Amino acid sequence: MTGFSATDHALMARALRLAERGAYTTRPNPMVGCVIAQDGDVVGEGWHQRKGGPHAEVFALQAAGARARGATAYVTLEPCAHTGSTGPCADALVAAGVSRVVAAMRDPFPQVDGAGFETLRAAGVVVEHGLMEAQARELNRGFLSRVERGRPWLRIKLAMSLDGRTAMASGDSKWISGEASRRDVQAWRARSGALLTGAGTVLADDPQLTVRLEQGEDFLPPLRVVLDPGLATVARGRVREGDAPTLYVHAPDAKPPRAMEAERVAVAVRDGRFDLEAVLALLAARGINEVQLEAGATLAGGFLSAGLVDELLLYIAPVLLGERARPLFDDLRIDDMAERLKMRMVDNRRLGDDQRLLLRPERRPD
Repeated sequence: MTGFSATDHALMARALRLAERGAYTTRPNPMVGCVIAQDGDVVGEGWHQRKGGPHAEVFALQAAGARARGATAYVTLEPCAHTGSTGPCADALVAAGVSRVVAAMRDPFPQVDGAGFETLRAAGVVVEHGLMEAQARELNRGFLSRVERGRPWLRIKLAMSLDGRTAMASGDSKWISGEASRRDVQAWRARSGALLTGAGTVLADDPQLTVRLEQGEDFLPPLRVVLDPGLATVARGRVREGDAPTLYVHAPDAKPPRAMEAERVAVAVRDGRFDLEAVLALLAARGINEVQLEAGATLAGGFLSAGLVDELLLYIAPVLLGERARPLFDDLRIDDMAERLKMRMVDNRRLGDDQRLLLRPERRPD
């Protein structure tokens, strides 16, 4: 990374804000923004709006027109160098006569991974990258998780009382959190590629697991995934209703009903429990970048114990449910203080009467 000016930082920040506009519609593609400037003055900008549609650079070049010649293009991700649903953006930048490209980061996707930079440099374009890379990685943490780790970014959504309880002993959990928190959850659902739950939650709460945005923003309905070893829930529940697709994950020996219409797939079961790593690998293979788990303490605890949780979205309501109510996580098996799971605070904000925490587990040294 070379030394970048204040103008470079300001224009890359603008590109990152543009990229975020595609949070609900670009998956499985990454969110990308592009700003084209002449001597610090913006002449064109755009963002990737939907899979299969033009990339950010194309929109920005169309807006800039002839003013792109000799300009600097600020892009949040390395321009692509392959033909997919659209043509190579690196070639488009060269054809437009851009003289300099500043990218926040290299694209680890195998069909790009440095090839875009090579195309630009071969054409005499000055290429610099690494500007605001941490922010760019944060923006596309789901896409990067899928490409670099082979599994989606996993977020657990939970609402709890002040005494750390998520539901009454009967299973009743409506409603611990307030209306503002429930609205906020919809935005997190909208950016998720899949909403994951267990058969127990379907039977107890009958969730619909759909996105309901009051503002009417455009979004792609997330895949609803139900972990149901024996396919006990396929004939019931609102999770089968609506336009959003539903996938049932079951044990290899499960016997599906003859009239079962929903998509299903078998995943190995070990010691009576699903191979959770295999579940995530399956979703990654389907192009899922982010998974939001909305389930009970058993499934949440299973993913956390397996070290597969990347993010905890926790809504804390100013209520008490008592010792007989259900906990956040089951089966963590922590016996002494040295084994405690430490969390890092990423964000903390007030939503109505509730507090919303965004937490990430601190990784233990390998």
